[in-house]
Amino acid sequence: MKLVSIAAGAGAAGLLGLGLYVAAPAFAADPAPSASPTAPHARPGKDHPGKRHPFRHARAFRGVHGEATVKRKDGFHLATWQRGKITSVSSGGVTVRSEDGVSWTWAANGDTRVRKDGEKSALKALANGDQVLVAGERSGSTRTARLIRVPKHR
Repeated sequence: MKLVSIAAGAGAAGLLGLGLYVAAPAFAADPAPSASPTAPHARPGKDHPGKRHPFRHARAFRGVHGEATVKRKDGFHLATWQRGKITSVSSGGVTVRSEDGVSWTWAANGDTRVRKDGEKSALKALANGDQVLVAGERSGSTRTARLIRVPKHR
């Protein structure tokens, strides 16, 4: 019985790791795959060992929205992200609707970074209909955006 419990625990840990590997890439800044075959997360001259973006290596992930529980020094946090179109913008945040119909409202604060067309921007520069990637944290029913990104037009 003890062997079954150990095997079940190892299997659950593997599934959790896979879930984080699949959910986490949504925070990536650029959906294009990396050109480096040996270290897809490294950028020559920019990244340093141990100081790389945790989601950089899986930039091609095309999920619509999701959440993952992550452990930090100060405890557990619920990281959350969403891709979709802005349906409402206010001084306090944005509402985004994903392709599958899920609509989430994201609060914005002084720590929220906004990027539009590859440049630093502001919340007031966002408009209804903008295609965005929003990433942040959820506490209770409140989602707080840490990043709102409108991709470059190609």
